[in-house]
Amino acid sequence: MHRRDLLKAALAAPLLIAGRAMAVPQTGTRLLVVFLRGAYDGASLLIPVSSDFYYRSRPTIAIPRPDPANANTAIALDRDWGLHPALRASMLPLWEKGQLAFVPFAGTDDMSRSHFETQDTIEMGQPIQARRDYRSGFLGRLAVQLGAERARVQPIAFTGQVPLSFQGGAPIPNIAIGGVGKPAVDARQAKLISDMYQGGPLGPSVAEGFAVEGEVYQTISTGMNVANRGAVSPKGFELAARRVGALMREQFNLAFLDVGGWDTHVGQGAASGYLSGRLAELGRGLAGFVDELEPAAWDETTVVVVSEFGRTFRENGDKGTDHGHGSVYWVMGGRVRGGRVAGDQGPVTEAGLNQNRDYPVLVDYRALLGGLFQRIYGLDPSRLEAVFPDARPRDLGLV
Repeated sequence: MHRRDLLKAALAAPLLIAGRAMAVPQTGTRLLVVFLRGAYDGASLLIPVSSDFYYRSRPTIAIPRPDPANANTAIALDRDWGLHPALRASMLPLWEKGQLAFVPFAGTDDMSRSHFETQDTIEMGQPIQARRDYRSGFLGRLAVQLGAERARVQPIAFTGQVPLSFQGGAPIPNIAIGGVGKPAVDARQAKLISDMYQGGPLGPSVAEGFAVEGEVYQTISTGMNVANRGAVSPKGFELAARRVGALMREQFNLAFLDVGGWDTHVGQGAASGYLSGRLAELGRGLAGFVDELEPAAWDETTVVVVSEFGRTFRENGDKGTDHGHGSVYWVMGGRVRGGRVAGDQGPVTEAGLNQNRDYPVLVDYRALLGGLFQRIYGLDPSRLEAVFPDARPRDLGLV
């Protein structure tokens, strides 16, 4: 192989540059951030069942009030809130165990209602009034703050490219977990490329990158050949989430995963239909992730599910919803103090809407995440300030 061909192969490969020794996490503390890109409808996930205004606003897409005799109605969580029935088998058991909480009226003060702009706002985690630094994301800064205790943090992005949230600090490995095939560079080519860089400043990172890629592929390949343990045949997000669970159980403890397909302008559906199918798939995936982690690792794991914004409270003329503002975040984990709807809550009435359109944001996402990081990692105020500048952490008592 000529040097030119080697370079082409190196550029084409999904090379994982870790920049650090890949050891099993010493503390066991694990954090996974799941980003639902497209702005999912939180009012269909966490249903305000006590609000007559909700049912007047959604004549065709409202989820019916709880009825124990009807499986296609909301599942009562408390007097005011219900859960979408598509999550009965997957997420309700975690809620009942006190390992799942929901935070409504959560989000950012970005009012652009632009998918890309608001996604960037959340991933950067910077004050919206400040000049944006697209080379710095909040997970990247968190990894830097945890870098003083190298054994505590082994980050990875389960995406085709390193996401904005992980920009800044040392390079981290990334892999598109949804469709993993054999490594693009075989062992012989990898050795040739590594030898070419040997002795130079990139030598250790290149060699380690190929090693991590091989380890990830081996772990995933092994997992794909294991029996399904009686569960529904994994596909789509469920299979990807199980792969993530296997990798985080054994090796990585700070991770990012995104899931698309949540922009429901047309034909959103109610207890059944498009959104119901997406929620069911998401629930099965997260349940599969928990199952793959196994109890000991799950007991030391926190998962946060976010989206860039919510959707309009009233349904539109196409029986869907449009870009909104406040969303509903999920916090789940073996030690999460769940089984409750947490955070500030406003009235679900016409007068309680933001701009007569959508949920207001009463819980700032940077404050929420900062409070979680403070509890999970024991970060002092100066280190939290480095992760989320000008944001005061809020402890909602979730962990």
